[in-house]
Amino acid sequence: MNELIFKLSKDDEFTINSPSAIEIDMTSKDDYNHTFFNILRPLYRMQNFFQLEALDLWYISLMVYYSDKKILRHGTFDNWIRQMKLYIPVLNVEKWNNNKELLVEMMSFLSGDLWDFEFRKRDLNSIEIKICENLKNKYKQKKFNPDSYCMLSGGLDSFIGAVDLLTHSRNIGFVGHYGGGKGVKPYQDKVKELLKGEYGLNGNEFFNFHAAPINGREDTTRTRSFMFFSHAIILASCSRREIDLFIPENGLISLNIPFTNTRLGSSSTRTTHPFYMRKFQHLLQRLGISVQLKNPYQFLTKGEMLIQCENNVFIKKYYKETMSCSHPDQVRWEKGSKEPIHCGTCLPCSIRRASILRAFKKDETLYNDPNFRKNKAKIELKSFNIGILDYKSSKNHFFKIQFSGRIDEKFDSYSELYIRGMEEFIKFTSSIK
Repeated sequence: MNELIFKLSKDDEFTINSPSAIEIDMTSKDDYNHTFFNILRPLYRMQNFFQLEALDLWYISLMVYYSDKKILRHGTFDNWIRQMKLYIPVLNVEKWNNNKELLVEMMSFLSGDLWDFEFRKRDLNSIEIKICENLKNKYKQKKFNPDSYCMLSGGLDSFIGAVDLLTHSRNIGFVGHYGGGKGVKPYQDKVKELLKGEYGLNGNEFFNFHAAPINGREDTTRTRSFMFFSHAIILASCSRREIDLFIPENGLISLNIPFTNTRLGSSSTRTTHPFYMRKFQHLLQRLGISVQLKNPYQFLTKGEMLIQCENNVFIKKYYKETMSCSHPDQVRWEKGSKEPIHCGTCLPCSIRRASILRAFKKDETLYNDPNFRKNKAKIELKSFNIGILDYKSSKNHFFKIQFSGRIDEKFDSYSELYIRGMEEFIKFTSSIK
């Protein structure tokens, strides 16, 4: 059992009788580097102070992400499942105790680990009190009141989602996150500038935060999405009204059906899986946070997203400026280059390539290994082909769509999505020479 005690104040004297327990000071840059409170000027444009339940949720997501990055899977009984107990200070102990089982179920599904949480009472700390008072008394400038929020990762799906939203409203808040590597940030910045230029935005619509535990060595990090989404939720909570948070991701990746049994671990993320999204929405409702999670592309393949994009000329011109690769930094180190590029062979890269091939017939993105020549890429392609053979031999896809998580509604729609997505993927793999 890994026990982690998190503290948000120098006055927090909470301890437990366990010599192996680790204490983490969330206010210290020696333990955690997060920039949310460093960009006070954008935060002072919010209509209200953060909803307290959303503030708790945000901190919890940082603590979960810390644990995910710091506790290695290697060395556990199966080199995967970890057992972790987090001791967490919150503003509303009763509400979190009432929702503890739901939180445990969510996190266990998302990361594949065994989680436990113990909550204790805290009050607002000094930085939170300062922000709250300044919002009320000092900063009276025009407040930011978006129609909705949208996650903006620097990837192709979120770029399409942003373009589709901006076609109908310029009043959207975009939220991004970057971690310890340098592979994603340049693409996030490029996407931001492209959207600003095309839609006449002034830049105040974009929020981008850094959050990374110091010396976090575990790289599976399934819980990153929980932390990523919670950054948007805490901002959206300032509206004090029902507001949509769009999380654009193609339906095939959302289902994340493993191609073979060997891909049931770190290669099978559950970032926007329908079961997880439904549980997350239920938690928000029980906490009284009026943010509606929406994936408008749940039943579209990535190729269909490109084809149906509401600004097709713009997306066709600039799709290559987005980053879909699951490990762009690794390619950068391997090539000895300062610029991150797509590997071209991981599953996200391959689904991207399949979608662009379907939509535009030709892909102008730069890939490190476009023809799967390297040994690791050959193994990846073999895995894809095994999955394709399994797909072709299956007469009923009802069970297949359940592999990464329970689907208990719209079976036909999910099955049809899976078929269309696989056919799109097969055309790509068939083109590899």
